[in-house]
Amino acid sequence: MTHLMLHGDNTTLVLTHGDGPPAVVYWGRKLPDDDAEMIVAALSRPLPKATIDVEAPVALVPELGSGFFGSPGLKGARADGSAWAPRFSESKPPEVTDDLVRFYSHDPVAGLESEIEVWLKGDRDVVALRQTVTNTADTTYNINRLSLSLPLPTSANEILDFTGRWCDEFHPRRQHWEAGAIINENRRGRSSHDHVAVMFAGTGGFTENSGEVWGFHLGWSGNSRLVAERLADGRRYLQAGELLFPGEADLAPGESIKSPWLYGAYSHEGLGEVSRAFHRYLRERPSHPAIDKPRPVLLNTWEAVYFDHDMDTLKSLADVAAEVGAERFVLDDGWFHKRNDDSAGLGDWWVDATKYPDGLEPLVSHVTGLGLEFGLWFEPEMMNPDSDLYRAHPDWVLADTRYDLVLGRNQLVLDIANPEAYAYIFEKVDSLLTELDISYVKWDMNRDHVQPTHDGRAGTRAQTLALYRMLEELGERHPNVEIESCSSGGGRADFEVLRHTKRIWTSDCNDALERQRIQRGFSILFPPELMGAHVGPHVSHTTHRTHDLGFRGAVAFLGHLGIEWNLLDASPEERAQVKELVSLHKQFRPLLHSGDVVRLDSMDEATMTQGVVAADNSEALFVYVRTNTARSSVPDPVQFARLDPEQRYSIAILALPGRSGDFGETEPEWMERGSVQMSGQALMSVGVQPPVLDPESALIFHITAV
Repeated sequence: MTHLMLHGDNTTLVLTHGDGPPAVVYWGRKLPDDDAEMIVAALSRPLPKATIDVEAPVALVPELGSGFFGSPGLKGARADGSAWAPRFSESKPPEVTDDLVRFYSHDPVAGLESEIEVWLKGDRDVVALRQTVTNTADTTYNINRLSLSLPLPTSANEILDFTGRWCDEFHPRRQHWEAGAIINENRRGRSSHDHVAVMFAGTGGFTENSGEVWGFHLGWSGNSRLVAERLADGRRYLQAGELLFPGEADLAPGESIKSPWLYGAYSHEGLGEVSRAFHRYLRERPSHPAIDKPRPVLLNTWEAVYFDHDMDTLKSLADVAAEVGAERFVLDDGWFHKRNDDSAGLGDWWVDATKYPDGLEPLVSHVTGLGLEFGLWFEPEMMNPDSDLYRAHPDWVLADTRYDLVLGRNQLVLDIANPEAYAYIFEKVDSLLTELDISYVKWDMNRDHVQPTHDGRAGTRAQTLALYRMLEELGERHPNVEIESCSSGGGRADFEVLRHTKRIWTSDCNDALERQRIQRGFSILFPPELMGAHVGPHVSHTTHRTHDLGFRGAVAFLGHLGIEWNLLDASPEERAQVKELVSLHKQFRPLLHSGDVVRLDSMDEATMTQGVVAADNSEALFVYVRTNTARSSVPDPVQFARLDPEQRYSIAILALPGRSGDFGETEPEWMERGSVQMSGQALMSVGVQPPVLDPESALIFHITAV
């Protein structure tokens, strides 16, 4: 047995290989290199009585054939039922570079080869794993599971994952993990609202700033399966991979399949540091939005005009968008052939001649003439039964057409893995991006896969890979066009789709109260510059709650700011307040979109506080939200985090335009002074007393180094 060590800035990974499949024996706090051999010896396990003679490891791909009785990483067989429990052995020594190891193994009996990549970038503390399996025999091998596993210590006895639904995404769920398995499976054909492929395990009671935490995310936009299991022998592990339907991964002789990337991050300083490790990883990828171009404030037309497209109205709306300081104008659903409601038109991606007799060019020219970028909404993976496309090609639907078709939102899924359908959709989108000065595409996907069938077999995997290919090809043809991932809001949010897109539409719900919870969950995995956050109208489209502009603006402030409100109906005073809000956001945008995200823990369930701290600790903004009526009439002091304890800071309240209400009978003394200076240690240990706030209201703390 041979060992290897990989290091991040604060993390060490110890792996073994040589006798059977490679395995991680330690993943945690950073250790010296000369500890590696003794760690392997120190963690060697005795055999209990009444068991098999050799304990199968929790390998990167655990093997049933070697006696692993948990969830095997690879499941499959040949058509005659043979080779159903493969056992791999090392075929050649691993290739090792500074931050990447490739392990090579094979099973000559089963006729399979395996390559496992383990990557730990030194300055990121994020580990990434992927497996490639190749069929070397002369018959087809049918794979129905390809998952990767990482071990966890026995101290990791609490699980945090996410559930949700449309308009209530990224809802955190904690559970004590004492024994057995916690299984999270998603079959919706997108990363989903309710079974997000994210899981955190930690020591009991871990918080944002304390406890050991291990975080996991499967970078995949289709179906997924996550398992956290405690075996009867006490070992714990987490396993993640694509959930494969029958026939989706049948390897012909010589064919290979790659698993999605599994990402992990560890910290002994709580959930917040794991979150920031994931953020650092994303920010350093070449696909991440360029730091030298600020994220444009946009106005989206959906909640302004819906399907009622009128050229004069849209031009006037663009005028107001420019007036308040927006930098991008996005024309949402309703612009294409016979699209007057959601029952028709999907698939017919040419401009509606009734609404736009001269095409979109007059509107695009008007928008760009104002100095704004122009964006356009598409839903390329869908078609309505009431469309010219479906009438011409009913065989292009991603379904088993021998059965009655299941509609969702009056639409069907288009099989873009079909080369003809792919070519049709690509040409329609590409031609519009070529003909018009379009800088932004809102790429939507508004329904789940039901009985998805491509070429007579399950087709979600093929559909997902075709989506990636199309996004990549469009990106190569139009490198200056930014694409947003939208799927009924946050239904497609993962690291892999972000290789091809620059932003995620977090939720279709613009209600500022609901958004506070949604965005906090979203921020655990994704940094603010990727989070679409819009100021909607006074009355929420989805919940019918009413909020003042100050509250709506404060909640949207921390993301990629947008406006989704018919400003033509706003008063001159409201427009002036929106302009002030946009200007304020632009002032702090460099900090908001580059700093460290910090979520504060609170014993008060009626309070949420989240902010961003500059990488050099020189400045911070924290949004403090009163969500509902608290048990105490006076709120607790706010104790900040991640400031420099030796630095002195000035702290003040940032004036929010459009804020209504007062701060109680009296304000805290420090607020009456306008600002106060304290050490970073005092701000973290003592904190400051916030004022009394009405439910569903907010304020912003601005902290600057003196």
